[in-house]
Amino acid sequence: MDRYEHRKSSCVIRLTDKAGNPLAGKILKADLKKHEFLFGTGGFFTVPLTSPEVPAEKKAYLDKIYAEWKEVFNYATLPFYIGRYEPEPGKTMEVPTLRAADRLKADGKSIKGHPLCWHTSGAAWMYDLPENEVLDAFLFRIRRELTAFKHDIGYWDVINEVVIMPEFVNEPKFLPRMNPVTRLCRKMGRVPLVKALFDQAHAVDPDAKLLLNDFNTSERYRQLIADCLDGGVGIDTIGIQSHQHQGFWGMEKLQEVTERFESFGLPIHFTENTFVSGHLMPPEIVDLNDYQVQEWPSTPEGEARQADNLMTMMDYLFSRPLVEGFTTWDFEDHQWLKAPSGLIHSDGRPKPALLALKEKLATDWHTAETLVTDENGCCTLHGFRGEYTLSDGGAETCFTLKKDMPVTSVAL
Repeated sequence: MDRYEHRKSSCVIRLTDKAGNPLAGKILKADLKKHEFLFGTGGFFTVPLTSPEVPAEKKAYLDKIYAEWKEVFNYATLPFYIGRYEPEPGKTMEVPTLRAADRLKADGKSIKGHPLCWHTSGAAWMYDLPENEVLDAFLFRIRRELTAFKHDIGYWDVINEVVIMPEFVNEPKFLPRMNPVTRLCRKMGRVPLVKALFDQAHAVDPDAKLLLNDFNTSERYRQLIADCLDGGVGIDTIGIQSHQHQGFWGMEKLQEVTERFESFGLPIHFTENTFVSGHLMPPEIVDLNDYQVQEWPSTPEGEARQADNLMTMMDYLFSRPLVEGFTTWDFEDHQWLKAPSGLIHSDGRPKPALLALKEKLATDWHTAETLVTDENGCCTLHGFRGEYTLSDGGAETCFTLKKDMPVTSVAL
């Protein structure tokens, strides 16, 4: 039995000329160019990539890694942390972020914005606001960002890491003051806060897919989702993080976590996933942010382990029907916590993990078929759902193979 059959569909293609006449006896090459499944990484590097002010040497490096990136991935996460995006009220990163989004969209990539509300990476100017004004500020930014990026960004992490939100005190640089989002969450409660933000986002862009995202994969997160759904929160997709700097979860935990959240019947995205290609973080560390080292080199042994762990996890998740996306958080090494968790080295060289994924996408997770139209100009394609090119060796056209799409007419 094909483990990936749930990701495939069959479709009768009716080939015509521009006037609508059927083209019989045509030999066609159908080639999958973009999966329906979202294969992603963090796309933060595309912001400086598209900046007119980036130095020439840096631009050449970014062009190089972008060319490597776009050959493999169809999905990017762009940064919307409010402390970085809006360090002063009204002074935002909209223009450079929009340039990056436009570039990705022009290259046919899907995009997620991350996050619209979070208690970390906060803005200093929000600290003196009373709770009602903190809420107003987040509702305003949702209206502003979802309006500005409506035609580019189709996915949003609306609120991040809500499980610990009312328990979180503050980032070290802002101590001893209490975090404004923590204050707001304590006053409103988790579910009313989540509902207010989701309601606003749905009102501004009804077509956007909205995620609740968390690193906490325990029963507490499952209960939070259940409470939110019972409270009328329009969660489109469940986001699950897995920063495995202390080693691979293992198949038992991966299966247990996946099945826990499959119980809701909602689409699942594994949104932030990292495996290090150097030494593992000590097991006694509770908060990954507490592990600060000057150097964390990649090693051949670590790179082999990273590749094996990544492909084991991705192969399992690709076989699960409700999982619709997987994002490897760091594309480059030494981005978060100086960890060697990227798929390329700091000089742009690909690691074995990237090469293994590229090979998988070119073989087991790819569809390339030769088809011949009958006397009615029809032929049948069975393959992975997604965007295809269709060529007779000269002319070429595109179409999308979707679920429950028995017939489509394509002009060549």
